[in-house]
Amino acid sequence: MTTKRYVFLILILGSLSALGPFSIDMYLPGFLAIAKDLHTTVASVSLSLSSFFIGISAGQLLYGPLLDRFGRKKPLCLGLILYVVASAGCLFIHSVDMLIALRFVQAIGSCAAAVAAVAMVRDLFPIEDNAKVFSLLLLVLGASPMIAPTVGGYVIAAYGWQAVFLILMVLGALILLATFFWLPESYQSDPSYSLKPKPILTRFWSVLREPQFYTYALAGAVTFSGLFAYVAGSAQVFMGIYKVSGQGYGWIFAFLSVGFIGSSQLNSIALRYYRSEQIVPVALLSQSVIGLAFLISALLGLLGLFSTIAFLFAFLCCLGFTNPNTSALSLAPFANNAGSASALMGALQMGIGALASVAVSLFDAQSAVPMISIMAVAATGALLILLIGRRMIVRPVVEDSQTAPVLH
Repeated sequence: MTTKRYVFLILILGSLSALGPFSIDMYLPGFLAIAKDLHTTVASVSLSLSSFFIGISAGQLLYGPLLDRFGRKKPLCLGLILYVVASAGCLFIHSVDMLIALRFVQAIGSCAAAVAAVAMVRDLFPIEDNAKVFSLLLLVLGASPMIAPTVGGYVIAAYGWQAVFLILMVLGALILLATFFWLPESYQSDPSYSLKPKPILTRFWSVLREPQFYTYALAGAVTFSGLFAYVAGSAQVFMGIYKVSGQGYGWIFAFLSVGFIGSSQLNSIALRYYRSEQIVPVALLSQSVIGLAFLISALLGLLGLFSTIAFLFAFLCCLGFTNPNTSALSLAPFANNAGSASALMGALQMGIGALASVAVSLFDAQSAVPMISIMAVAATGALLILLIGRRMIVRPVVEDSQTAPVLH
């Protein structure tokens, strides 16, 4: 694979991966404005975020079998079309219930992009390069939390929150065109692949029974739910409690994203010297210590705006190390069922993340403790899952961290 081809694929796959997160991040600064226009509360508007997470979780289980049966591009293009249509519908909503419903449909469309991108990494690149490729995808993916909330804050201030969904509709259409014309089909359709419920459930069960999958996929999903708790609660914490403006919140969100994205790139360097299965426990232990210290500080009333930002930055830095490595290790045992494995991994991430985001919205909105508590529990829970699950793995399938991507 040439260097130009390698970079081109990373950009397209990264754009597909970023579509869902961009859809999440860009409208966050508009929560107060949406609540005012729809005559509801910020907590009710945050349920549209939860419905998006639920839609992505459920939709990935749908797309996984479709990607293995019909190849990657056809289901992917259909999902992107659905995303564009739902985004257009959000321009004309008149109630928070309509927003919640359309965000669910929008998520069903966008999750096709997420599942296909992960499966195509497994298709297009050698197994020993997967963790490095996931780290590079996070670099492209990082444009979302760094750009989306900041741009969203200014767009909402100038043109209203409806303009955000117009931009998302256009972005979805552009990614659809790039996918259709320039992304290669990486997996040929398999007519023998049955879409009947029993064979699908059998394939999912065969993936779930793999100890390496359920250990790293579940640990990765639980720790990643800390990010969802942060995303769901940060608008209220910064704009509601600390009285930061929408534009200021966008800049804070962008700054915090630097920690997540920067550490994911440091992970690429670390993989030259250490294996993924060596990095994950260290990152989870560090994240657990940070999460517990963050929670204790909140309970003792020691947090201010800048100390909250510092703790969140450190927490997200740890995620930059855990996420690409748990993803690579989860998918490593699968070649033929990469679509189903990718779907299950994504469903676990989004499903547990949705629960975390709903939990944040159910508690006292005048305190940061609920958000921080869920983040601390996510980190420590993931560490326990890893320590227990690794005992079940008899013959691990791992990448060779000393092998760099082959470029010409």
